[in-house]
Amino acid sequence: MRGVFQRVTESRVEVAGRVVGQIGVGANVLVGVGQEDTEADARALADKVAGLRVFEDDQGKMNRSLREVGGSVLAVSQFTLFGDTRKGRRPSFTGAAEPERAERLYALFCETLREMGVDVQEGIFRASMKVYITNDGPVTLLLDTRIR
Repeated sequence: MRGVFQRVTESRVEVAGRVVGQIGVGANVLVGVGQEDTEADARALADKVAGLRVFEDDQGKMNRSLREVGGSVLAVSQFTLFGDTRKGRRPSFTGAAEPERAERLYALFCETLREMGVDVQEGIFRASMKVYITNDGPVTLLLDTRIR
């Protein structure tokens, strides 16, 4: 699975002009599911998101995790993270998981974070969404459970 983790002071997602998810301090995480991803990948990505030490401590150093600062996650499904742009000008999305499987693993990612005590808000899977992000820092990290 792939994720784009952005430390935020606030973030929200709208569908058809209606806010469906909104957080304050925490992380906006765009989540993509690949064809070969498993439940282990969903859990590993959730563990990484919850434990990343990218929030400032009292000395101003990035030394605290999402859980330590009581931050929330706004998770937004994003199959385009598996877009392949190596050939031509139109991305190929053949590396992305089929929607039913992707939705199941995305849901497991969100549920795993909740089990870890993280407040999780979500977009709507397969909907056309508008995502508003106030990136803090900015701190933006690319995560991939297949790169070890």
